[in-house]
Amino acid sequence: MPTARNQVPLIEAFFDKDTGTFSYVAYDEVGGIAAIIDPVLDYDAAAARTATKSADALLAFVDAKRLRVEWILETHAHADHLSAGGYLRDKLGAKLAIGRGIIDVQTRFKALFGLDDFIADGRQFDRLFDDGDAFEVGKCEARVLATPGHTGDSLTYVVGDAAFIGDTMFAPDIGTARCDFPGGDARRLYDSIRKIFALPAHTRLFLCHDYPPASRAATAQSSIDAQVRDNIHIGHGANEDAFVAMRTARDATLAVPRLLLPALQVNIRGGRLPSPEANGVAYLKLPLNQFGHKP
Repeated sequence: MPTARNQVPLIEAFFDKDTGTFSYVAYDEVGGIAAIIDPVLDYDAAAARTATKSADALLAFVDAKRLRVEWILETHAHADHLSAGGYLRDKLGAKLAIGRGIIDVQTRFKALFGLDDFIADGRQFDRLFDDGDAFEVGKCEARVLATPGHTGDSLTYVVGDAAFIGDTMFAPDIGTARCDFPGGDARRLYDSIRKIFALPAHTRLFLCHDYPPASRAATAQSSIDAQVRDNIHIGHGANEDAFVAMRTARDATLAVPRLLLPALQVNIRGGRLPSPEANGVAYLKLPLNQFGHKP
């Protein structure tokens, strides 16, 4: 007999306050199959030291619920936190996946960082997803929506009634993602958000970030209705031209993300640090005068 489908996955959210990042474990049932979405590798920028406390919390939850993790899903190559995808892949034997657009991201930043020995073809990942691809998380059907705009490789993963929307939108009082990184495009982001709004009305939206004011706690989950009604950037029926003008003007005022340079070097490698050099130490590069506004 066919296995009964479960279209209401169980979701556990984990919040990294230092980077404002949500990671998730999505699973079909206790003792069942799981996917981990957007895991964080802790990074002390002042000391250039990594740690795995955040990722180990995911492992502890997976162990407590007796889950078998089959997927580690990246919504995009993050510029605001380092990914623990490589660490968890080694621990769990799960497949590490991202959008096929990662190849363009790798190519661009291979040149910027002068990574002569780095091969920019996506081989650092087990699966490169395309728009419309389908997969499974145990008994839950899953599919991929390409939702570029914040970055060229951005994806939304729809697992049953849950959509993991990456950096397309934040909580309604925070708005939408910046589009001024290489490969970003405000018009594409507008179209991507409209694609998310076209999902079934009951779809649960799970955010990759929140930057809450002091008056409220961090919020992992939203809804299509709340975003359409209340999102300060694209709610209330904002039209495309107005959104693009707002996003372009706002992006011109934003500072470079604090962890952009280390994050991109690690994340294009599938969440792995550069190989150690002859002295046994791994190094990250700092390309001078390439980001930010001139004084």
